[in-house]
Amino acid sequence: MEIRQFIEENIDAMKQDLKKLVSYNSVYSEDEKPFGKMNRAVLDCALGLMEEKGLRTENVDYYCGFGETGEGEKLIGILAHLDVVPAGEGWKHDPFDMTEEDGYLYGRGVSDDKGAAIASMYALKYLIQENYPFQKRVRLILGCNEETGSRCIRHYVEKYGHIDCGFTPDGNFPGIYAEKGMVAAKLVGHDSRIIDIRGGEASNVVNKKITCSLPLDRFDENLFKQYLMDHKLAFDYAKGETIDVTVYGESAHASMPDLGKNAFSHLMEALYHAGFEDTFVSWFHKYFSLEVHGEKLGYESLKDDISDTTINFGIIGKQDNDIIVSLDMRFPVKTDSGKVVELLNIGDEHNELVIMSRTEPLYFDIDSPMIKALKKAYVDVTGDDKTPMEAIGGGTYAKAIHNCIAFGCEFQGENNHIHDLDECLNIDNFKKQVELYVAAIRNLNEIG
Repeated sequence: MEIRQFIEENIDAMKQDLKKLVSYNSVYSEDEKPFGKMNRAVLDCALGLMEEKGLRTENVDYYCGFGETGEGEKLIGILAHLDVVPAGEGWKHDPFDMTEEDGYLYGRGVSDDKGAAIASMYALKYLIQENYPFQKRVRLILGCNEETGSRCIRHYVEKYGHIDCGFTPDGNFPGIYAEKGMVAAKLVGHDSRIIDIRGGEASNVVNKKITCSLPLDRFDENLFKQYLMDHKLAFDYAKGETIDVTVYGESAHASMPDLGKNAFSHLMEALYHAGFEDTFVSWFHKYFSLEVHGEKLGYESLKDDISDTTINFGIIGKQDNDIIVSLDMRFPVKTDSGKVVELLNIGDEHNELVIMSRTEPLYFDIDSPMIKALKKAYVDVTGDDKTPMEAIGGGTYAKAIHNCIAFGCEFQGENNHIHDLDECLNIDNFKKQVELYVAAIRNLNEIG
């Protein structure tokens, strides 16, 4: 059967399978090890779906699971993830009851990354159905912790080792040959006069809502409000025994903070410009302000011909009188975390910056056999030989396992509102994914 006929005959089943996965609010939780009850449940569901399609399955301690087909010593890996970031408020449809409207599917995870998991399953179902002569094993690995650290794949590697070649459909077509390095850190302000402060959904999402309580008569209220209005930010303002403020920004993925408007950063700047004398606010202004590329810290010096630095502040809270702020940094592919961390030595007697983790960049030669095989799959299916492979700031499973790059699931120029309200998936592109993954698996199977 020709692949496009197969897809048309199976598209309703693909939608139903995706609806099942989307119904699980599989955000990281500590209510059950390793990543929460919902992640255990969605993995059980996905393993059942893979078995239905003829794959040999295994549950890897609920860190991840896989379905496999083919024979041979060499292993092609396809790595997708089942966990999601929090949905947040304001969706036009229930984020966990997938809805179809005007050629799009809506729901948390339809693009990042449950849709790609389903498309990959159907690509393998097609090849099995057609008795494709596999020279290698193909293993679809579905993890449950990509959004919060990728411990799932590190656990997999500890048990099963690396793959010989493969891709993770968790980026863009026609493929991503380089990924920035990453540093996770936290800002800690010990002596701030801010009474309370809360906000954020995830460290890798631009903060879109921040609430705080401030002491009376500590700043120029008119200047504070004027700053927010000048920057076109919505806010709520109430004055009683304290001044209680909520500032509303715009969310975006932490790898592209330019596309959002960080409510926390703007709150800090509004306070600074309104004359709020505070050790944390002044320190934040000195080293960060509204800059998202680390200009005040000196990161322009590390910029290369492929990539630059981005900085995001995601989750903010107050604990035991300390302000705690998550910092998500993505740094250029041709440097290393040692140079990056040196520039983060900015603590003083009132504030500190604590490094939580660091991940080195990923970089592949675009003329390597694996990269060429994936690019050929894209060109053959789409006819597009103009769109180049790219380097990105996002981090994927490719950093956690050898011989892997991101290939799909978004097409360049597409906006599926990943990590945002009303995440969506174009149904025609959902179909196209299946065709692309079939071509990619075939090409990787033929690499000597």
